[in-house]
This record gives sequence, structure tokens and C-alpha cells, in this order.
Amino acid sequence: MRLTFTKMQGLGNDFVVFDGVRQHVDLKPEQLRLLADRHFGVGCDQILLVERPGRPDCDFRYRIFNADGGEVQQCGNGARCFARFVHDQGLTDKREIRVETASGIIVPRLEADGQVTVDMGPPRFEPAEIPFVADARAVTYVLDDLPDGPVELVALSMGNPHAVLETCNVDTAPVAEWGPLIEHHPRFPERVNVGFMQLLHSRAIRLRVFERGSGETLACGTGACAAAVAGMVRGLLEREVEVQTRGGRLTIRWDGEGHPVLMTGPAVSVFEGEIEI
Repeated sequence: MRLTFTKMQGLGNDFVVFDGVRQHVDLKPEQLRLLADRHFGVGCDQILLVERPGRPDCDFRYRIFNADGGEVQQCGNGARCFARFVHDQGLTDKREIRVETASGIIVPRLEADGQVTVDMGPPRFEPAEIPFVADARAVTYVLDDLPDGPVELVALSMGNPHAVLETCNVDTAPVAEWGPLIEHHPRFPERVNVGFMQLLHSRAIRLRVFERGSGETLACGTGACAAAVAGMVRGLLEREVEVQTRGGRLTIRWDGEGHPVLMTGPAVSVFEGEIEI
């Protein structure tokens, strides 16, 4: 099976994107893992698949596969690349599209300056919707059975599960050590993305994210949304903030519970190619 693809990146979070509208794409987990391998494949954090929608009120269907071959519900940086891809490939001439995902509908919009804004939908805080094992909803929770002692975090869903911890300095945060421990913690039955957030001031944070199934990435769009929201519900941040990742900067806006999170940032095509799978 020979497939054409586009390599894309959003703040260094990189993707192999397949057009499943004009070619048949049906990849097994081991093939996805090979594609993501940076030595034996193309190399990426996630594989994105563009498909025809399954419902009449959407323009496309968006599927995301992590580097470990597992399919996940959402990816914010990928959503921006998705919007850029379908426009650049001539699959649509709309600057705003409705996209079906495993966690609901998102609405990316290509801005005049080339940036992409994505309506990521409202965050979810009920433990069963994250999912997270807890007796009742709370602003923060404590995991008290980690090797280095208790950890306080905010748990929420941005279409995929997130745990956000505050740290005094992301450069020295124990991302590699705590990330996998929290990702696989039994209170997160579907695993979790783990964000380490450093508060700069009420309108800016620094962030590193350990993504489930991929490890630490240079940026995570849903992680940026989750971290900004976590700071807002704790009263630490204004309604619009700059999130500084190792790959670049995103602007996140949220007007409070019941409102969608709006994420704005870049999406860049790196190269196009063909691969025999």
C-alpha cells in the first residue's frame, strides 16, 4: 500500500497527515508505530487522518493516533494543522469548518494572518466525564500514593483527559519521572495527559506536557487549554492568557463554565512525501 502524506507541525508538535478522502487509508497499530518512529519511519508525535464526515452538519471527520498506535479523542495542535491541511490541499475553500471528532464537534477557523483559531468546546469537570475516580467534583484533587509524596492537581477533560500540576519552575519540574506515574495512575482509567504549569503572571504561563502514548512533546494544544482553564478556575489567571511551550506560544481564551475554549496559534506544512506501508 503506497500512501501520500504531509508532514506538519504546530509549535514543534509534529504530525504525519493523511488525506483519507481521496485515498483509502486503513492502518494497523504496528504500521502507525512504524510511521511515528523517528529512525525507521517518517517520525512524528501523532498521525492525523482526514475523512469524510459521518454526519450531515460537519465538513470532515478527524481521527488521531498516538505514536504508540492507539487512537485518541482529541489533539489541539493537530486540529490547527488539520484546518491548514484541508484548505491547502483544496479539500475545502471554507475558512471556518465543522469537524467531527471522537469527543464531539470542533470548529477551526483559518485567520487572515495565517494563524488558526479552534473552538475546542467547553471543558468538562465532572469526574465521570474525564474520566477520573473521585467521590465528587472538586476544584483540586490530591494523589497521595506517589513515591515522592502527595501531589495536588486539577483534573479536567478537553475532549481528552488532563491533569494539571503547578510548579515553581518548568525547567526543573520532574516531567520525565512524574509524567508516566500520573499517566498510568489507577484513578485515571483511560490514562491521562500530565501538564506542569509555571505561573508567570495573571496573563501568562509556561507549560510542559507529558502526553499519554507519546511522552513529552514540544507543545500540546489541549494541554495548553487545560492548563489555562485550570489556572482560571483556581482564580490565578485572567480570561485570556498566553501559554509559552518549548515549541512556541499559544493564546487561550475561556469566558467561564458553559463557554468553549478558544485556542489560537500557528500550523505549518513541513514537506510532502510518499511511503510504502
